[in-house]
Amino acid sequence: MIRNFQQYDIDQVISIWLEASIKAHDFVDSEFWKSKVKDMREIYIPSGETYVYEKEGIIKGFVSLYDDTLAAIFVSLDSQGTGIGMQLMRKAKNVRNTLNLTVYKENTKSIEFYKKCGFKIEQEQIDKHTGHLELVMKFNS
Repeated sequence: MIRNFQQYDIDQVISIWLEASIKAHDFVDSEFWKSKVKDMREIYIPSGETYVYEKEGIIKGFVSLYDDTLAAIFVSLDSQGTGIGMQLMRKAKNVRNTLNLTVYKENTKSIEFYKKCGFKIEQEQIDKHTGHLELVMKFNS
């Protein structure tokens, strides 16, 4: 079931974000992601419009929107490849007509997922935090 994020979900959401970020971005030192936990907990998740996928009381994934930006979409490592990401993406598309995102160019698995979801590459840029090349992608309904 997909529902609105509640503050009591924060520990599960942060855990999913951290584990999935480290796995998906193995080209970025894991210490970088660990250093962002406080910001995710105190700034990014609270300021976004976040929805969680919950099954039997356990959060399996989440999507977070900030204006028309798809700020985050992550699925727990044990639930990846089960369709939860697609369900979360459908939810995001149901609440926004246009979505923008950035994704590291080296994260080919996610890029393919976004393309499958109808996103198009708009441009390339350098991420000022890591120095890695990222793609700006856009979806219009």
